Amino acid sequence: MQFEQEAPVAELIRPRAAVLRTKEYHPPLGSREGVRLDFNENTFACSPKVLEVLGRISRADLTRYPEREPMEKLVAQHLSVKPEQVLLTNGVDEAIHVLCQTYLDKGDAFLLPVPTYSMYEVYGSSTESEIIFVQAGEDFSFPLDDVLLGITPATKLIAIANPNSPTGRAVSREGIIEVLERAPHAIVLVDEAYYHFYGETVLDLMGRVPNLVVTRTFSKAYGLAGLRLGALIASEEQMHWMRRMISPYSVNGLALACLPAALADEAYLQWYVSQVLEGRTLFTAALDRLGLPYWPSEANFVLTKIGAKHRAFVQAMHRRGVLVRDRSNDPGCDGCVRITIGTLEHTQQGIAALEESLREIGWNQ
Repeated sequence: MQFEQEAPVAELIRPRAAVLRTKEYHPPLGSREGVRLDFNENTFACSPKVLEVLGRISRADLTRYPEREPMEKLVAQHLSVKPEQVLLTNGVDEAIHVLCQTYLDKGDAFLLPVPTYSMYEVYGSSTESEIIFVQAGEDFSFPLDDVLLGITPATKLIAIANPNSPTGRAVSREGIIEVLERAPHAIVLVDEAYYHFYGETVLDLMGRVPNLVVTRTFSKAYGLAGLRLGALIASEEQMHWMRRMISPYSVNGLALACLPAALADEAYLQWYVSQVLEGRTLFTAALDRLGLPYWPSEANFVLTKIGAKHRAFVQAMHRRGVLVRDRSNDPGCDGCVRITIGTLEHTQQGIAALEESLREIGWNQ
């Protein structure tokens, strides 16, 4: 049997309109061998107790569909919220996707302060809503006044990363409450992916503010990025709708099995966080000494201003076995490079590579 085509396949089979307008995300490709100061991951390892759990996983364990509900109760207890207010997700990325699919419709507005985490725009653009970008100023502080001015009856979702990536800047509790109060008709997402390095949260407002949604991740401080595990926390009323939009088995069994050990090893978590905080002080002191501009950070990374030679700088660092992330394509970030802070050993390696790379590219103040 022969098939006759009167038009190219690409013209015969087309995805729906939302797919055509969805913004693509292109992570850096190629080898990531070396000191990984590019993705804001834990640069060392997860808790050794997590590895012990993985070592006890049997072949039979892998035949079962995962059950997230028992672990959601555990996370709820850990976060001092109700079990009905917790939804475990396949990383925070899935949580963002679920929020966009649950709340954004044609005619709705998604208010997005930028620069910020790329996946908000990616998942927002996959809906029929309009994304309203609110540009931060040169100091990258949260543009509170402009966000408040941008709230309209059409606003359905507002995303606030706190601290923000790629800038590391934080939003005050008072500022977040003002947004929540000004937009009672909209979901306000407060993404606390970097909470452990900042120490401030609005999670205590859960149950009192119906339009608040908080996300947390186990990819950063806990070092479980490879297992893909996040948490979405919201009121019971909103959670009822969000659970409709998520696969019942999207969180894999290995991640769920390892979660209790990761939560229980508080000593390891505190050790890693203290390494990052000490390393951040050490790293910013080096930037001051070298005269390299940067923005104050409350997270496990620092955004620096390299300028016109940003690509050459990233390549020079790579040749020295240190990976860093060029953020020049982010709104307002031309010439900027983001550098993750990890253990003190990795921070010291990063500083040494930084000094050599700046000399190599002929950078000066």
